Amino acid sequence: MVATASLVVAAGAVAGVLAAFDDRRAPNEAAPPQVSASPHPVPLPAVPSSSAPAADPSATPSPSPTARRTRSSAPPRTEKKRERATTVAGRLYRHPDSQVLEWVRSHAGDPRQAVIASRIAEQPAAVWFADYSPQTVTARVAAVTSGGAALGRVPVVVPYAIPGRDCGGHSQGGAPDLDAYDAWIDRFAAGLGSGEVVVVLEPDSVAQTECLSAGDRADRFASLARAGRVLKAANPRARVYFDAGHSGWNAPGKQAAWLRQAGAASPEASDGIFSNVSNFHTTADEVAYDRRVLDALGGPASLGAVIDTSRNGNGAPPDGQWCDPAGRALGRSPTLTTGEARIDAYLWVKLPGESDGCKGSPGTFTASYAYDLASS
Repeated sequence: MVATASLVVAAGAVAGVLAAFDDRRAPNEAAPPQVSASPHPVPLPAVPSSSAPAADPSATPSPSPTARRTRSSAPPRTEKKRERATTVAGRLYRHPDSQVLEWVRSHAGDPRQAVIASRIAEQPAAVWFADYSPQTVTARVAAVTSGGAALGRVPVVVPYAIPGRDCGGHSQGGAPDLDAYDAWIDRFAAGLGSGEVVVVLEPDSVAQTECLSAGDRADRFASLARAGRVLKAANPRARVYFDAGHSGWNAPGKQAAWLRQAGAASPEASDGIFSNVSNFHTTADEVAYDRRVLDALGGPASLGAVIDTSRNGNGAPPDGQWCDPAGRALGRSPTLTTGEARIDAYLWVKLPGESDGCKGSPGTFTASYAYDLASS
């Protein structure tokens, strides 16, 4: 079982401003970020090992303190007309606050600044919402989506608050239970506005579920299916993608079976799948893998895939290193036009330079790592 790498950085203040959970900083790091982009799960190898130990169920919290509850599967009523979104067309949105932009602004004299600014800071990247903050999440999501709409650009947002996330590992957290998560998603959806937006729904929430009991897994999948329906009902132009892990993790048939249970085959909830978030597998490998997952998933032919290409320029390390591995490089620039059948976008979901925890504090921007990626 393989997950992505780095630690959770939580969403913070109102109006889309996000703050890190862990504000410890290495000497070469910038001040606490105004916007965190990419938290992420957790130290599991980037390439699976046949001898990897199974997760210890006793060490993994249940995603909900209540078992086998009866849960409504219907989204809140909405008067908006439901319509099928066409393939997203338009430029991606670069949020004006991020850790890399803060570093670039405050390090004009650093010899690495020009390379980092041109190759990383100028690229659009996803904005993560990784804390459980129901009182402010609507306003924070709206700040991002309205910012994109004002410029005629397409934001990428990442809801990341599923209970029991990361199987209780380094990125554990999220909502206290699935009822609370459902309510949080309702508030998240209320901030989506009416413009085009890409939603990368809960990284690792499907691929990393072996640690859950069959019943808890079914409950999680029901919440994810509901989340997809709620998001698309709130904004019919939202494109919602579900977690397919990556090409070095679960077999396509196994992943597709789980995705089907989580609602990813239904056009009422889903526009397809995403893969390689915070990981390093080559774009070619991900394209082939995602097509196999989509074939096994079924559903309408309009379902597609988006791929995180932020750090996959040299592929995954052969030794399975997951934590800021040396020799990696930036991948393809973010785009909504890939030229590949069934591949809707290449995205930078994990912001390059935000450390997995080895070259800097987990989740914080580390200039040396960013420079290595940008100059490789």
